[in-house]
Amino acid sequence: MSPDEYCQNKTAKSGSSFYYSFLFLSEQQRQAITALYAFCREVDDIVDEVHEEDIARAKLDWWRQEIARVYDNKATHPIGKALTTAISHFDLHQEYLIEIIDGMTMDLTQFSYPDFTQLTLYCHRVASTVGLLSAEIFGYEERATLRYAENLGMALQLTNIIRDVREDAERGRLYLPQDELSRFGVDVDTILALEGSPELVSLLQFQAERAQQYYQKAMAILPDCDRYQQRTGLIIAQIYQATLKEIADDSFQVMQHRVSLTPLRKFWIAWTTAREQRRWRVKAA
Repeated sequence: MSPDEYCQNKTAKSGSSFYYSFLFLSEQQRQAITALYAFCREVDDIVDEVHEEDIARAKLDWWRQEIARVYDNKATHPIGKALTTAISHFDLHQEYLIEIIDGMTMDLTQFSYPDFTQLTLYCHRVASTVGLLSAEIFGYEERATLRYAENLGMALQLTNIIRDVREDAERGRLYLPQDELSRFGVDVDTILALEGSPELVSLLQFQAERAQQYYQKAMAILPDCDRYQQRTGLIIAQIYQATLKEIADDSFQVMQHRVSLTPLRKFWIAWTTAREQRRWRVKAA
């Protein structure tokens, strides 16, 4: 199995919404974004699946060394080799890949966040950096597009946090800021017991409004000249916003079941969004 096939399999098996957005990229772009996403999945799986902290930390440290080897053209892992190909075509900053690992490392010891400011650092590391790397792969003319990518990354991660409250609680993690839990009168033990409450619903409504503000800010920043090039990010945004709407329409019952879109609906959103951006490009020309 080639490095690119390894990454493709890892991406497809994840069932992620990102997979559907990759379908509308050039071959070179698809190779790079698939390698990037496979790397993110690999280090995330370490944190989720390795229960001994020392072993998980050692594995993440190994990946820090592998990223250094990537930039020295000496990668040993299939994902590292695929990333080597990616950086030969795109300006992917090494420090952003290391920041992703830093964010995953936070999960080993930090199971809650006192306030949104500290949560923002985590979101930046695990999501906004991915947005910045992705923007380089998709291409842009205006540097404002990088601020769009940062804000979109925040919006996507906040959506994940809302969707995955139960799944995270099962792992003993809570990404809802502690001061906001107190403000809304949410009992932490209730969440860790995998139970819902009216107070939690109110807090999640507040979090959803915050996520929407980041989506709106991202879209307002994105220059018109870069919309078509960044269509993959716009596809992801549409899929995630549709998921957030489904959660809201379900009255934020995330402790009862996980809300997700069907593969067919994800593909439909991807196709219609890509078509819309193609029309936008023609109109702007």
